[in-house]
Amino acid sequence: MTSPILLLPGIGNSGSGHWQTLWTQTDASMTLISGQNWDHPVCEEWVENLETAVRKNGPDVILVAHSLGCLQVANWAQYSRTVVRGALLVAVPDPTRNVFPEEAKGFSVPLSEKCFAFPSIMIASSNDPYADIHYSQLCADAWGSSLVNIGERGHINAASGLGDWPQGRAWLKELFAISMSASGWLC
Repeated sequence: MTSPILLLPGIGNSGSGHWQTLWTQTDASMTLISGQNWDHPVCEEWVENLETAVRKNGPDVILVAHSLGCLQVANWAQYSRTVVRGALLVAVPDPTRNVFPEEAKGFSVPLSEKCFAFPSIMIASSNDPYADIHYSQLCADAWGSSLVNIGERGHINAASGLGDWPQGRAWLKELFAISMSASGWLC
C-alpha cells in the first residue's frame, strides 16, 4: 500500500499489546492520531482533531479506527467534505449500553440516511461487551460499510489475544484494493 494510514484508538488510547500499537511499531506508513485527551474525550474536540489530521495527511489517507475511534469517524463523516480513501472500523461501540464509559457519553451514533462518502469495512465480534452483532449490522447498513463478523473475539483489543493481528492487516489490504477501484464512491 502507498497510502498514509491514520490509526484512531478508543478511550484510554491503545496499550502496548494492542494491535494498533504493534502496527505503528512495524509500519512507517502508519501513525497514531495525536492531540486528543484519551481519558476525557469530548466528541466535538475529537472530530475537529480528526479533520485537522485528515487535511494534514491528504486525500489518500486511510483511517483505521477502534472502538470510540469508530464513533469519532462516524461523527466526522456526517459533516466533513474532506476526502479520505477509506476506513477500517473495528469494534464499533453502542453508546446506549450500560457498559459504555461514562466519560465518553458525548459521542452519539449518527444513523442518518447519509452514508459515508468513502468505502469502509466494519469488523465486529459476536461477543463484544460494548455492542451486539445486530447493532453492528445497523451501523454498517447506515454507513454503507461491509460487515465482517469474526466470531467470539471480545472487544477486538489486546485482551482478545490478537497480537499483531495479521487478519486485520489483510482486511486493510482489501479495503485499499476496494478504494483503488471506487472512484466517486457512492454507497
